[in-house]
Amino acid sequence: MKLGGREAEGYFAKPDPQKVGLLIYGADAMRVALKRQQVLRALLGPTAEEEMRLTRLSGGDLRKDPAQLLDAVKAVGFFPGPRAVFVEEANDSATPAIVSALSEWTPGDAQIIITAGQLKASSKLRKAFETHNNAYAVGIYDDPPSRSEIERILGSEGIQNIPTDSMSALSDIAAEIGPGDFSRMIEKLALYKYQDQGPLTLDDIGAVAPQSTEAALDDLLNVVAEGRSQEIGPVLSRLQAQGTQAVTLCIGATRHFRTLYSIASDPGGPAQGIGRLRPPLYGKRRDRMLRQAQNWGAARLENALTLLTDTDLQLRSAGQTAPALAVMERAMIRLAMLSRKR
Repeated sequence: MKLGGREAEGYFAKPDPQKVGLLIYGADAMRVALKRQQVLRALLGPTAEEEMRLTRLSGGDLRKDPAQLLDAVKAVGFFPGPRAVFVEEANDSATPAIVSALSEWTPGDAQIIITAGQLKASSKLRKAFETHNNAYAVGIYDDPPSRSEIERILGSEGIQNIPTDSMSALSDIAAEIGPGDFSRMIEKLALYKYQDQGPLTLDDIGAVAPQSTEAALDDLLNVVAEGRSQEIGPVLSRLQAQGTQAVTLCIGATRHFRTLYSIASDPGGPAQGIGRLRPPLYGKRRDRMLRQAQNWGAARLENALTLLTDTDLQLRSAGQTAPALAVMERAMIRLAMLSRKR
């Protein structure tokens, strides 16, 4: 049988131990792996590995020795409790062994959990589960996690008391980054909020949310945008020691000032402009960018972008003879001075 949407989410959270098995397939291996981890934990509990109630096989193993799947399904465990056989990276070449195990399964046998990559509708493996009256097939797609899925992930890490604005922020982040990165971010958030029973704030999220650029480059761009020209040299030297190229700095600066321009030029004002950004900004970084945009104003930001465009053309020019980083440093000093003009 085929499961989708809310039915699938409900089954992942509370799988039926009386079912023969479950096929989870999809193009994103991380998303498939996360669902497999969820369903195995819900089905077997947290001590299944230690109690030898979970057997792991690979699709390649079944091609070489098809009988080992049925042997593992029928094996008697040393510990009481539900058992499962997990077959990873299966494909149509493993289908005969899997179909045989499905047909010979009887109550009390280990449940068969299969993961696979993207499977076409004509896939024999997919059809074997979709046409079985006591097994399920679930396709995992690249859709962002739903609110209920985010709440489940937060709950599994013990994070509660989540205001509406914080949940919206987490939904935006989950839509922008991969599922593995989002899960790791929630783990960091749980550590950050350890023994803190207060509501989850935007500052909490901003403290652990992944950043789009290197911290040192962020430092430099903030120094420039805030007019602290005397600090440009030391920060730029640190970036140079890390091997950062002048063109990379110019691209990063252009992106930063374009973001400021988008905020400052919004018809509804900077406060509305920063709310329209995708990916969104949170916490202290959001407040800082808003202050920078308000200080510069749209007109001066247009001048800043013109200066950066000219600098980029100069850096890429075949006739350029001056050291590239020196050219970029001069441009950043000019930007810092421009920010202080009224």
